[in-house]
Amino acid sequence: MTLPKLALTENTEAALAKSRAEVVVIGTVQGPDGLELAEGARAVDAALGGDLVDTLRTLGATGKAEEIVKLPTLGRIPAPVVLAVGLGTPPTTSEQLRRAAGAAARALSGTSRALTTLSARELQAVAEGTVLGAYTFTRYKSEPGDAPVSTVDLVYPEEGTARAHKATLKAAVAIAEAVATARDLVNTPPNDLFPASFAERARELAEDAGLEFEVLDERALKRKGFGGILGVGGGSSRPPRLLRLRYRGTKAAKKVALVGKGITFDTGGISIKPAANMDHMTSDMSGAAGVLASVVLAAKLKYPLEVVAHIPLAENMPSATSYRPGDVLTMYGGKTVEVLNTDAEGRLVLADAIVRAAEEEPDYLIETSTLTGAQLVALGNRTPGIMGSEEFRDRVAAIASATGENGWPMPLPEELRSDLDSKLADLANVTGHRWGGMLAAGVFLREFVPKGLPWAHIDIAGPAFNTGSPWGYTGKGGTGVPVRTIAAVLADIAEAG
Repeated sequence: MTLPKLALTENTEAALAKSRAEVVVIGTVQGPDGLELAEGARAVDAALGGDLVDTLRTLGATGKAEEIVKLPTLGRIPAPVVLAVGLGTPPTTSEQLRRAAGAAARALSGTSRALTTLSARELQAVAEGTVLGAYTFTRYKSEPGDAPVSTVDLVYPEEGTARAHKATLKAAVAIAEAVATARDLVNTPPNDLFPASFAERARELAEDAGLEFEVLDERALKRKGFGGILGVGGGSSRPPRLLRLRYRGTKAAKKVALVGKGITFDTGGISIKPAANMDHMTSDMSGAAGVLASVVLAAKLKYPLEVVAHIPLAENMPSATSYRPGDVLTMYGGKTVEVLNTDAEGRLVLADAIVRAAEEEPDYLIETSTLTGAQLVALGNRTPGIMGSEEFRDRVAAIASATGENGWPMPLPEELRSDLDSKLADLANVTGHRWGGMLAAGVFLREFVPKGLPWAHIDIAGPAFNTGSPWGYTGKGGTGVPVRTIAAVLADIAEAG
């Protein structure tokens, strides 16, 4: 992982004259009368003679979101280039700044040092967007191309103290690094990332962060009765695992359980998926990656909480030892499930992990997973579906929206529960119809959550993996969603209970 170093600087003509930056980044907006300069660009405009708006308009700049326009400074400041990035229409939000910073960072590839004035408006969003926009995954490329920008100086807002700005920057960098950790895991191909190797990577991260770490192998899983994880992982030559990582902060007033789906590759099992786009199933462990990165981040930011992560890991493969449609699995805790479709495997490993997590009597439980293709049908590629106990669900959804990771509260209709009835077992793993697939998966998971426990399920099937072109601070491949949401929810619980 190669990410830019961030530093703080003043937003004055004198600071600009002393800067060693090769490129100065400014923001533009679509004002009522056309292109305008965003907050923070005043010193740059003054140093260039005060005609920056006219010059940018001549070059065709409009200020639309993520628009990139470069112009030479002709020696009027030490940096030879000004890069203008569009923010879109005002009022400017944190997410507009974050995306603009990300777009600028992508355009700065190959640059040694840059200075950005976007942060004069809001430091945290711009710091996050800069680091995440610069992220690349080139581990498997013999010719990786231009390196990400090496160092970025961020002008700090006029309001606030130097100490507060340093603390904000430190937290923003830690959050962005956690997202990058999750992206790295998601982008690692399944021949190198499988249950055992994921567990080893988790062990390394846990040791570095001072976390408690426990791993159950296939023998321990069988001894303890984790029928869901064993059933899903039984068809692979690379057996399943269940990880437990625990962070306990000083003066921890609340305990939060995190659960993340870790299907390191999903063929669909005997109910095999179509060949087209099956390579995208390398991302089916995005929930596990997000939860692992989040518990490490909690330790790094020293939240006054106890955070316990439970991560079930399995590879869903077709073979002579695979579980079959028609099998009945006895889940951890004793509940039985009739398997009608082996491609509805995520809910089976999650059910085991949820029951195990609930045994520790947390105050809240957050589970995240690339659970259903129905999430994409309902909400598209960028909006997670959030289900669970209504009050906590709505709280998580509001926080997800505020972080820029979106998130939309979805119901758990009671009528769908009878559609999961089984003639053989306590319930089936799918309904007999295609309607409300995301909601039915949430209803299934609810069966394993103790009554009265505030919980939220975040379905990130689309948002976890970008199969299209880069945008904002999001490149192709793993996105790291919902690490920033989980981090913000943990911070909110730490502050408000």
